[in-house]
Amino acid sequence: MSTLEILRGINEEDQGVPAAVGSAIPQIERLVDAIVARGGRVFYMGSGTSGRLGITDASEILPTFGVDGKFIGIISGGDRAIRTPVEKAEDDPVQGWKDLEAFAPTPADTVIGISASGGAPYAVGAVKEARSRGLLTACITCNEGSPLEAACELPVVCVVGPEFVTGSTRMKSGTATKLILNMISTAVMIRLGHVEGNKMVDMQLTNDKLVDRGTRMVMSETGITDYEEAKALLLAHGSVRDAVTATATGQHRR
Repeated sequence: MSTLEILRGINEEDQGVPAAVGSAIPQIERLVDAIVARGGRVFYMGSGTSGRLGITDASEILPTFGVDGKFIGIISGGDRAIRTPVEKAEDDPVQGWKDLEAFAPTPADTVIGISASGGAPYAVGAVKEARSRGLLTACITCNEGSPLEAACELPVVCVVGPEFVTGSTRMKSGTATKLILNMISTAVMIRLGHVEGNKMVDMQLTNDKLVDRGTRMVMSETGITDYEEAKALLLAHGSVRDAVTATATGQHRR
């Protein structure tokens, strides 16, 4: 195949991913509602691409929503495996729960095993042990009838079909997994009140771009027309939510 044919082939395969994710929405809905009802933390557990995607999604929750420790990503082989494959780490069925124990899990928490094939022993073992101890258990997989699906209470199964490069689940399966993780964490944060309208009112002000975005949110919500005044208000209170509340309650007087 020419380069153009390769790229078109990959793109054509990718077209079916959103529809496959759409078919899984009823399963995702049940999972989101259950997480909100439990009220505890959410642990993503996976190996390789699956583990890295979980870590990526979890790491964005604090800066986006201002909530620390609600979503936690764990990868087999430890943090070294984020960049470098750790041989046979995913084949250990007991290490997953050992890794979880470091976080003192409770029945209020949720464990989501992530495995495109649904057969990674690390994720399957962690889910099984977590379920036996009363934690809510779920999974994200792209393979029907897998051991991981059978092991958990709330499976999310998204069948994307064969990969462009056979067995390379970092492709369509990885894309589907990323979309589903986005949906789960974002929907949970919205349901928990960390978004107003469609605004990230609890985001961390960690760089100039976010300070600027927050300032404009404050201006929009309060009617303040002076940029520097709105910025000073935002920085004084530390978040869009608190700055707007201070204005609404009269704690900030123009």
